[in-house]
Amino acid sequence: MARFEWRTSLCAPDFPAAAYEALRLRVTDHTPFNSLGWLIAAEQTLDTNEHLHILLGWEADELRLCLPLVAGRERFGGLPFAVVHHLGYPLADRLALLSVLAADEMRQALLLIRQRIPHALLQLNELSEPAGEESVLTQWMARSSNAERRLSCRVPVHLISDADHQEVSGDPRYKLRRARKRIAACGAVVRRITPDALTMGPLLQAIGEVEAVSWKGDEGVGIFATERSRRCIENAFTALAAQGLVRVVTLELDGRCISYRLGLLEQGRLYDYNLAFLPQYADLGSGRVLLEEWIRWGLDDHWRWIDASRVSLENSSHQLHERMTGQLEHWRWSFYSWRPSGVLLGLGLRLWQRLKPKLQQWRARQVTTKPASVVKPATHPTTEGEHASPSHSQR
Repeated sequence: MARFEWRTSLCAPDFPAAAYEALRLRVTDHTPFNSLGWLIAAEQTLDTNEHLHILLGWEADELRLCLPLVAGRERFGGLPFAVVHHLGYPLADRLALLSVLAADEMRQALLLIRQRIPHALLQLNELSEPAGEESVLTQWMARSSNAERRLSCRVPVHLISDADHQEVSGDPRYKLRRARKRIAACGAVVRRITPDALTMGPLLQAIGEVEAVSWKGDEGVGIFATERSRRCIENAFTALAAQGLVRVVTLELDGRCISYRLGLLEQGRLYDYNLAFLPQYADLGSGRVLLEEWIRWGLDDHWRWIDASRVSLENSSHQLHERMTGQLEHWRWSFYSWRPSGVLLGLGLRLWQRLKPKLQQWRARQVTTKPASVVKPATHPTTEGEHASPSHSQR
């Protein structure tokens, strides 16, 4: 029988770090975002209104469950509700559920969570699931007032093979050739970097300066956009760099970084986490060249996969779509409790799911019936520069 216990910090001296790492490695689809280094960085940036609860499940001396949960409050329809997320949300791109418990024991875990952390909604985002296996979370759906399992995104992945020694075919080849010519003409050079704990800080400073003046900085959507996310990224990547898990490819001009791709490498899989470029060099096409450099680096060091880490569910513009050999799915699980607030929030979700298709149909009819506006010729002709589309993986 499983034995459960609660902890309040991953940083405590008596936290079973070795047992945690053994469990993490036992779950085959674990990611760098499950690592203690990443999770501790996320814990260190929690604010005073967020509380960490770590549920551990043991069988004898073997750790078989670790679920770090953050309790806070979020507003829906202007009303505050108690909501629980997995630690690391929303900066963690892909998580594995670190559990090897049986279904009966996972049902018990849900009851313990509800007793310990009263909430309206328990939501686990960006969970990957082994192909062909039913998730142990399925049991939780029947024990909730309402529940939803929703696809977050389909991530393009590229299996590195001997074919990558040859030049890519089709339209991507011509785009790549043009980008290389432009880069060569301006004298920029591509550089591979494997930072350690000492060099990670200055490197993050350099790429943070690039993001700040890029479109991500302008729109406030980058990984350095807030002080909290900046601290989390700095701590997390420094910890993972100390383990040798960080890879960066940059495009440099006169010793200055003008474009980069930031990634995490584990189990022969490179997670393409973030990229940005200086707006004055948008026409170079550096993102495509640096993605090709990931593949070349993978060939040299015998990586197996290049992943987009995370993309938008619809209209993703990540350049790996041009090279992908398959896709992986991320899922969002939402469990609404039987508390009055959970029932109310679940009913609101059901109502919205009924109204949303009708609202979309109404908007579509409004567009088709709206009379075409008369376009007047411009008095002064203008020239529009090429707009760089955001080829990013959510971040």
